[in-house]
Amino acid sequence: MRIILLGAPGVGKGTQAKLIAKEFNVCHISTGEMFRAEIAKGSNLGKISKEYMDKGDLVPDEITTQIIGERLKCDDCSNGFLLDGFPRTTAQAEALDKLLNEENKTLDKVVLINVKDDIILERIIGRRTCKQCGTNYHIKFNPSKLKEKCESCGGDLTQREDDKEEVVTERLVQYNKLTQPLIAYYNNKNLLSSVDGTLSVDEVFHEISSLLIS
Repeated sequence: MRIILLGAPGVGKGTQAKLIAKEFNVCHISTGEMFRAEIAKGSNLGKISKEYMDKGDLVPDEITTQIIGERLKCDDCSNGFLLDGFPRTTAQAEALDKLLNEENKTLDKVVLINVKDDIILERIIGRRTCKQCGTNYHIKFNPSKLKEKCESCGGDLTQREDDKEEVVTERLVQYNKLTQPLIAYYNNKNLLSSVDGTLSVDEVFHEISSLLIS
């Protein structure tokens, strides 16, 4: 099964992608995680990606598409994949179609997780992560009992640069400008279905699972 999960930053794509990948035994490919891994390694690709991400801009299509193309050739994608964070533009979607056509493969389903911008903003700017162990918190929905310290290890809690309000706002502007046409692209191909992302994690998972097996 070959699936794409669409939605603005902060709608819960990463959480749902992991659940769906496990349920349907497919490879979960997150462009965000791939970029952050490159940044952590200090690679040239990571440095270039960080410049765009810190400003709230999308990494250029040609760089992203090249990374995805190589990733889809890996053995763990032989049983299918779930793309989380790609494509984000119609140009990327067309490039993905070309990659799949070369392998005589097609997409099975595109699922859009819908959440309003004001809710997304509240979700993202409140996120905090422990610098030492990576445990995640939220100042409103899941605060640490130790305030600015991690309950697990006592490490300092920090806010990612791309989670700051001005950056998130710009990311949402970019999403609505560039990614919304993607919804029409897949809708025209009769591949698109949508779910309400304000439901609980379990409810969203159930809705997506039902779409995939229908």
